[in-house]
Amino acid sequence: MDIQLDIKQIFTAFMILFAVIDIIGNIPIIIDLRKKVGHIESEKASIIAGVIMIIFLFLGQTILSFLGVGVNSFAVAGAFILFFIALEMILGITLYKQDESTTMTASVFPLAFPLIAGPGSLTTLLSLRAEYRIENIIIAVILNVIIIFIVLKTSSKIERMIGQNGINIIRKIFGVILLAIAVKLFAHNIKALFEMA
Repeated sequence: MDIQLDIKQIFTAFMILFAVIDIIGNIPIIIDLRKKVGHIESEKASIIAGVIMIIFLFLGQTILSFLGVGVNSFAVAGAFILFFIALEMILGITLYKQDESTTMTASVFPLAFPLIAGPGSLTTLLSLRAEYRIENIIIAVILNVIIIFIVLKTSSKIERMIGQNGINIIRKIFGVILLAIAVKLFAHNIKALFEMA
């Protein structure tokens, strides 16, 4: 296997996933979940979320091929999801509502899935695969898992440090970045689809 590490690809994929997962913006949800269940296993939640994302990165394309859907088509669909996630972040609205869970399995559900490794991040992974090399995406996933673990461990301190206004500002900044990425992803893959037609 020819491994070609590209810092630019790793950084871009990392930033896209970081914006989609929105772990900083999810701090209030994490704190609320911690209050409900008493304890969250940060290591378990981070590792399970990372494993789900990497498995989907490898098997997602096979599943799509089996269903007769091309990566470019999936990337265009992914661009729409990113677009709506970005709108949620910028406008402060909720288009996708999470189911609440108060069971002691909170570290896995709903934290690892679908809060961290949810529809947005899984769709994004396949969208990224249409443009970037898989080894660079894997490194970006691992870097995000490390950040997720740190945030889960220190969520209370982060909330006290930056405050609710700080969290809202970060969400809006990443929302604008994500919106620009969604437009680029859509334009690139819709062009590829027309060329194939």
